[in-house]
Amino acid sequence: MAKEFKKEGKYNYLEAGEGTPIIILHGLMGGLSNFDGLVDYFPEKGYKVLIPELPLFTNPLLKTNVRNFAKFLKEFIIYKKFEKVILVGNSLGGHIGLLYAKYYPEYVQALVIIGSSGLYESAMGDSYPKRGDKEYIRRKTENVFYDPSIATPELVEEVYNTVNDRTTLVRTLAIAKSAIRHNMGKDLPKMNTPTCIIWGRNDNVTPPEVAHEFHEKLPDSDLFWIDKCGHAAMMEHPQQFNEILHSWLEKRGF
Repeated sequence: MAKEFKKEGKYNYLEAGEGTPIIILHGLMGGLSNFDGLVDYFPEKGYKVLIPELPLFTNPLLKTNVRNFAKFLKEFIIYKKFEKVILVGNSLGGHIGLLYAKYYPEYVQALVIIGSSGLYESAMGDSYPKRGDKEYIRRKTENVFYDPSIATPELVEEVYNTVNDRTTLVRTLAIAKSAIRHNMGKDLPKMNTPTCIIWGRNDNVTPPEVAHEFHEKLPDSDLFWIDKCGHAAMMEHPQQFNEILHSWLEKRGF
């Protein structure tokens, strides 16, 4: 399936396929390539897959927060003239999807969260990146995965360059603090969006008890586990992830 990267006004996004729109929301350190498995799979199953670049490091500092990222998503969905969408979010992307579903439930057909923040401070990691320490960055990047070999030298370099830029680091800290402030614990029981929770059994960033709490508090949710898997299930086990998600979407009639 052909993928097309588009630049239109303030929107940069990847698009593939035709059909029911699935919008993928990347995390704080997550590139668009993290979702290659979904982009290759779901257009063949009758879905239009889009990954917008979120303005994590381009918004003014005062607008660098989860609430404004949810507003950006709303503007993007209006721009694309979609009535209802399926949102798939990993880590911070899951948090943005949850907040969007809280504010605009009528526009969300279904929500899928993977290693999402939104409940605990630990969801953003137990410490913040240290500038100039590549070995530290390598260890932290490897800790995201069950299989540390997925943290390739290229991925480590990408993360290192991100946190070693002072402007980017300031925004990273602002986003992390915003995620803590926008705790969703009290909101979840009032949210009736059908939600698929897919979690790595060995997630060190958002541990299994976070997934259990999301499942307990979200009224219409299903929880699925992937063994030998860390914080980014769609990267570590793309085939199993796609099969779980596709089966859930079919069962729910999406």
